[in-house]
Amino acid sequence: MPLVSLTALPDTARLWIFAAERALSPSDRQALLGDVDAFLTTWTAHGVPLTCGRDWRHDRFLLVAVDEAAAGVSGCSIDALTRKLREHERRLGIALLDNGPVLYRDGDGIARVPRTRFRELAGAGVVSPDTVVFDNTVQSLGALRAGRWETPARSSWHGGSFFGMVDRGR
Repeated sequence: MPLVSLTALPDTARLWIFAAERALSPSDRQALLGDVDAFLTTWTAHGVPLTCGRDWRHDRFLLVAVDEAAAGVSGCSIDALTRKLREHERRLGIALLDNGPVLYRDGDGIARVPRTRFRELAGAGVVSPDTVVFDNTVQSLGALRAGRWETPARSSWHGGSFFGMVDRGR
């Protein structure tokens, strides 16, 4: 199945967001995206081609989505994508699959800190419920398009986890 634009996929498409620990150089980005594109054009689940797309945002976020209406992803197909990304982690010397750190807007840039450090920053008032965070747990293109990925901390899981909020504005 040819790789399609992320914009061509429906809101119901399943989404994975992978965050590089740092912005990639143009050559590293080109190598990563070229290899990911080659993989996605042949990506299958139980031999059935997957209709999928990808996007690269803010020089560090890889978004991969699959329209499961025609064929759903399987554990094996997800493992194959993970293996491909692990190859790039080793090759580029970066983390792509580490979901532990918190990524947030810090002035004009994007900061990436361990959760314990984000908690300290929240306690010190350096980050607030209004701090824009990247909620990489978003699982559908519809949620991404609705603004639930790059959102104030109060509107994501970060709100309850780091600011003790009960109502996260959802």
